[in-house]
Amino acid sequence: MSEEGNVTSSLKFEEDVQPSAGILSQYVKDLSVESPNAPDSFQWTDQPQMDIQFNIAARAIQPTVHEAELKITLAAKHEAGTAYIVDLTFAGLIAMQGLDEGQMHAFIFAEAPRLLFPFARRVLADAVRDAGFGPMLLEPIDFGALYFQQMQAQAEGQGEGPDIATAEPAGHA
Repeated sequence: MSEEGNVTSSLKFEEDVQPSAGILSQYVKDLSVESPNAPDSFQWTDQPQMDIQFNIAARAIQPTVHEAELKITLAAKHEAGTAYIVDLTFAGLIAMQGLDEGQMHAFIFAEAPRLLFPFARRVLADAVRDAGFGPMLLEPIDFGALYFQQMQAQAEGQGEGPDIATAEPAGHA
């Protein structure tokens, strides 16, 4: 019998089941909020220059379960200095069965971030608000289009298809 509370140990896949993939759970893996110039930064009236960086990482937990991480760094910079920096790693456990390697790679690096992003966006918005700053809502991102652009660039540079064990989209989304 499986241990209670271990979401991956209770998974039982049947051989004759249709291909499937989905999010088992999602969670904040790491969150850091900095206000290096508080309380002075609360008085700044100029519009901040926003620097937003995205990165997607993944690792196998079991043959049928992977962890996908959506890493987002958000920095608000003014003429007088940096108002805030928020670093978030939002992750999800993904179960997949009956998919070939290319389909698994696409799900992990395109579809999983699309599913995780609305929840990560809310965590970021809450963190910025809780730090004492005005509302911050990121626009939706087309992770599928970014994935295919990055895979095309990678294929042009290497002349190969994706390898789920080693391939990651190049650069930041």
